[in-house]
Amino acid sequence: MIFGHDTESSLQAVVALINSAEGPDTLTTVRDVDAWYAEHRYTGRRDGDAAELASLRALRPVLRDLLTADRDRAAGLANTMLADAGALPQLVRHDDQDWHLHAVSGDAPLASRVVVETAMAMIDVVRMDETSRLFLCADEGCGGIVLDLTRNRSRRYCSTACGNRNAVAAYRARRGAREA
Repeated sequence: MIFGHDTESSLQAVVALINSAEGPDTLTTVRDVDAWYAEHRYTGRRDGDAAELASLRALRPVLRDLLTADRDRAAGLANTMLADAGALPQLVRHDDQDWHLHAVSGDAPLASRVVVETAMAMIDVVRMDETSRLFLCADEGCGGIVLDLTRNRSRRYCSTACGNRNAVAAYRARRGAREA
């Protein structure tokens, strides 16, 4: 594990949230939020309404900016996000998770918790000088963000679909070159 569990979990959740805007938008209903919330094991307040959906959708470009910023800019953005939210980091333990950081109360709106958890995760990324683990998908037609948590930094695509599409295109190009 490169980062702590809570940092990796937050980064995976925010990358999924941001990438939901790529291609066909996959965050269009409250049910989509329910699925994202459950998959990424968020806890705390859920309003489960259209306003919450809209607030998460509105966060995507803001958080994309944070994750694609260079190290110095990411530090400044994270600091601003934490200050704006009145974040107060605290160690907590709940459900089956051991001690980890929360920086806002569980009854804060979901969008606020997502911003703060992402900013906290980016603090670890910046401190460890690992911003190169976040980058844009190598698929030229995709704008998705890749979170590369592999040891050898070998991940290039944001999803299996992008990887498969590029592998098939490379195969067809090789086959076409042989036939020509």
